[in-house]
Amino acid sequence: MKQEHGPGAIAMATGAHHQWGNINYYLSAMQRFGNLIGYTRVEMSPISWEGWYWGAMHHYGNSLRLGTPSFYGTTEDCLEHAEVIVFWSSDPESTSGVYAGFEGTERRLWAKHLGIQFVHIDPYLTQSAQFLGGKWLPIKPGTDSALAISIMHEWMISGNYDKEYVSSKTTGFDEWRAYVLGEEDGTPKTPEWQEAETGIPAKDVRSLATLWASKKTYLAAGGLGAGFGGACRTEAGAQWTRSLVMMMAMQGWGKPGINFGNLQIGAPQDLNFYFPGYAEGGISGDLNYTASAANNYCRMPHIITINPVKQSIPRQRLAEAITQGHADGYLWDGFSVEGQFGQYSYPKLGHSRVHMLYRYGSSSFGTVPGSNRLVEAYRHPSLEFVVNQSVWMENEAQFADIILPACTALERDDISEWANSGGYIQHAQSQLNHRMMIMQHKCIEPLGESRSDYQIFLEIMTRLGYGGMYSEGGGSELTWCERIFNSTDLPKQTSWKKFLQKGYHVVPPPKDDDKQPVDMRWFAEGRAKDLPEANPLPGVYSTGFSQGLPTQSGKFEFVPSSLRRIEQVDPARPAVNRYINSQSGVKQRFPLQLVTNHPVYSFHTQADGKSSHISTINEHRMNVGGYKYWVLRMGPHDASARGLRSGDLVRVYNAQASVICAIDVSQLVKDGVARGNESCGELDLIQTSIGMVDRGGCLNLLTPGQKMSATADGIVPNSCWVEVQKWDTTLEKAA
Repeated sequence: MKQEHGPGAIAMATGAHHQWGNINYYLSAMQRFGNLIGYTRVEMSPISWEGWYWGAMHHYGNSLRLGTPSFYGTTEDCLEHAEVIVFWSSDPESTSGVYAGFEGTERRLWAKHLGIQFVHIDPYLTQSAQFLGGKWLPIKPGTDSALAISIMHEWMISGNYDKEYVSSKTTGFDEWRAYVLGEEDGTPKTPEWQEAETGIPAKDVRSLATLWASKKTYLAAGGLGAGFGGACRTEAGAQWTRSLVMMMAMQGWGKPGINFGNLQIGAPQDLNFYFPGYAEGGISGDLNYTASAANNYCRMPHIITINPVKQSIPRQRLAEAITQGHADGYLWDGFSVEGQFGQYSYPKLGHSRVHMLYRYGSSSFGTVPGSNRLVEAYRHPSLEFVVNQSVWMENEAQFADIILPACTALERDDISEWANSGGYIQHAQSQLNHRMMIMQHKCIEPLGESRSDYQIFLEIMTRLGYGGMYSEGGGSELTWCERIFNSTDLPKQTSWKKFLQKGYHVVPPPKDDDKQPVDMRWFAEGRAKDLPEANPLPGVYSTGFSQGLPTQSGKFEFVPSSLRRIEQVDPARPAVNRYINSQSGVKQRFPLQLVTNHPVYSFHTQADGKSSHISTINEHRMNVGGYKYWVLRMGPHDASARGLRSGDLVRVYNAQASVICAIDVSQLVKDGVARGNESCGELDLIQTSIGMVDRGGCLNLLTPGQKMSATADGIVPNSCWVEVQKWDTTLEKAA
């Protein structure tokens, strides 16, 4: 490929998650492999944070956290001081954090026993709402910012907001107030105004506004309490997150009991104890596209690997890059707020178009919006060769010319810390009530012809003459595990031999009197930042190191300076946050809004399909006629209008594709909404008399592949419109 076409002819693509471990993870073994051969990067993007990254952080910073708040000290602060928790597009009992267990469930039960009130804003009565109870406000998807703005309207006219905080710690409030009160456009953003948009009665909005302002309130927005899917993944997702941080600023964000969180993350731990997370690069030697340079590489020197190919493809535009021969995108760059304005194009001058794709993992059809585009891409004549390195024969592995079977985490050695994602979310292990390092001992030898990811890469490298460089002299996975062990703080508390024998190590908790600082408390109290994170970078401060927020003013900006500088280029991102009606996509032909949520029983595609016992759970996959169909939920009114009953097979379709699901008629779903899980691990395309349909359940075949706006390269899967009709199985036989 390189000799015939030139640099960049080989592209490598991977999903956002893979099997756990500091060696076999994609940012470790795969990155080392790719850098040594030279490849076109398929750039990652912040698909879990979307509106936070493209919207919220312009008001207050946190670029290294992609616009989401941190959670230091918030668990204890919430339980000690908060009186209300508003769960807004937040269902932690389904999402359960990132690779974590159910510690958060216990904490939320503590909150319930303490008498903390719960409010749930979601088009579905979520698992968390069912479990915890409280007030449910069933909102039309994509209209969330209208509700938020109308609540702020009530605070402004009643004076129920923290005037001293707004006056001393923020800028631009008067301009924002003029918009909300209608002085700018003649339309006051009253509860009645929002009712026509959201479907939430005006009286309920006034009640919520009063409750929120009269009691110390925590805002849970997204799976972890801020970030992670939901309403931030719509056309108006950035407007929603911007509205949320402004709401918190109006109520004194950072004061006791007033913060972001849903008790899923932020438990007190010894965060000074060093152990690398998966985003710290493992054995990659990559200092450009991992967080290795901060700690990992310094502590465990190893061969630096640099990718000489400077060509990249935006992850969401991979299909267009192949089928159309060009693609444009904007960078995921957490070093500064303005970093996201960096545009890049494919193909890069002087480089080859992609002719070979090395796919690591095989779940894009279930996880990438508008994944119907990939069918044409995989079959396109310009893509001459496809390799797929996967554990399971799922999804797009079917399109590969060669499949390299990878073994599971139970069939190879590795070393890791539970729930530590490293540079992705610093200190994410504070989801847990303790820190635990794991020696991932091989339980059995790899089944069949499968091998570990590290071993697959090593054997290809050996055949190409790079073997010694890749393994650094023949190092095995266990050798690398010991090197990683020695680079951490583990030797201060245990030996390598004891660690191997025991298989795990629990880091002692901090002392009872070692009070953890609370996120944004320093800002609310006018002190220097005291959180244990390198965020932001020193050069981002404008008012002095650790002084103020990393904005131009050093204060919270109701009207962000950064957006003021680009709004003429992209009017869809105005400096004064305006409500944008994302319902404009409604057409008579496709009247239902499809909301694709994180699955309750599987983590993305992991545990779905593959003969898993999870697929025997009727709420996950419904057995109809001996086939396990993906489940779609719909309200009684919408189902009755289409002559549907629970257990019926239905065709969910729009202009992009058709997917066969089993219907669950449920009063838990708002009228006008069809709700199904994203992250289907199956793709079962069958020919019918009406064309190709998928009966595996890949609802992302239906979701839009568009961007949030011209300069905001975010995904909008929940701005999706479909129709649902009863499926006639004779159409399959007729084909």
